[in-house]
Amino acid sequence: MLCCMPGVAVVPALLVAWSSAAFIISYVIAVLAGHVEPLVPYISDTGTKPPESGIFGFMINISALLAVITMYIRYLLIEKQNESSRFVRSSCNMFSLCIGWMGCTGMGIVATFQELAVPSVHDIGALVAFGSGVVYITLQSIISYKSCPQWNTYLVCHIRMAISVISCIAFIPMIVFASKISMTKIDWTPGEK
Repeated sequence: MLCCMPGVAVVPALLVAWSSAAFIISYVIAVLAGHVEPLVPYISDTGTKPPESGIFGFMINISALLAVITMYIRYLLIEKQNESSRFVRSSCNMFSLCIGWMGCTGMGIVATFQELAVPSVHDIGALVAFGSGVVYITLQSIISYKSCPQWNTYLVCHIRMAISVISCIAFIPMIVFASKISMTKIDWTPGEK
């Protein structure tokens, strides 16, 4: 099985490294080109104008693919562990995988449809990506607790659940504030609403 192959742990590490590079590279290019202010721009703002938009889109699509692979590996790992101890229903594991893959699809939409070119599609993609991501990590945290103490330590479960809670808390203001604004351009002047 794929999840039992040596070296498969490199995929999640590659996902984190590649995604971080995508955000950093597009940010640096956008700042150097004068397309965004250096102080905390939206991630999507750093991938709106060429040339950074092409790099951002390409790299985030690769990140989405790496996330799909990482989630599939996690799915296979849980299925293999579940053969001996039956700590979670297989349908719950499959449901979690499908939710995670929905989030990856949202990432692909965000990467493909730039913020200012097609804002409604971009925003729907972001909502799907972040919303599905929050549900996925929450489900994975619950699955981790169910697999204790045989397959996980309680410390790992607590850390995963803390990340889930922080994500849920952060998702709420994201929705509230995103619904209050309608962004049609990146540059803002003090006299504008």
